[in-house]
Amino acid sequence: MPQAVFDAAREGDIPAMVGLLGELFRLESDFEPDAAKQEQGLRLILEQPLLGRLFVARVEDEIAAMASLLFSVSTAEGGRVGWVEDVIVSASWRGKGLGRGLMGHVSDWARANGCLRLTLLADRENMPALGFYHRLGFQRSAMVVLRRRA
Repeated sequence: MPQAVFDAAREGDIPAMVGLLGELFRLESDFEPDAAKQEQGLRLILEQPLLGRLFVARVEDEIAAMASLLFSVSTAEGGRVGWVEDVIVSASWRGKGLGRGLMGHVSDWARANGCLRLTLLADRENMPALGFYHRLGFQRSAMVVLRRRA
């Protein structure tokens, strides 16, 4: 793995993260890139830490990967849980262990900060991502995702 630093995102990281989200949303059939919306969402998380945290992998002063951790409360778990979203490693850095390192950092942070469970969604057609998450210990749920506009 390249020499990477895994840490919290900062405001100055937003342009690079918007670019990474563009890469991600071009891979997912449910979403389309919209830089203004992605920037707005990232700013909301950074400005309101009770909503969640943003994490990045820095390599050679470049944001090479990112992930979001959003918070909720589960009555099934009896406490705080985390939703992992926006996991993306830049195409030029894939296959070098950054995703595993970043997800380890996110998981460690979540555990240390009281999250009892991590949940994530992945595009059902993205076999490399599904395999990656399975290798990290995530299991398919019997639950089905349903959504609509509010």
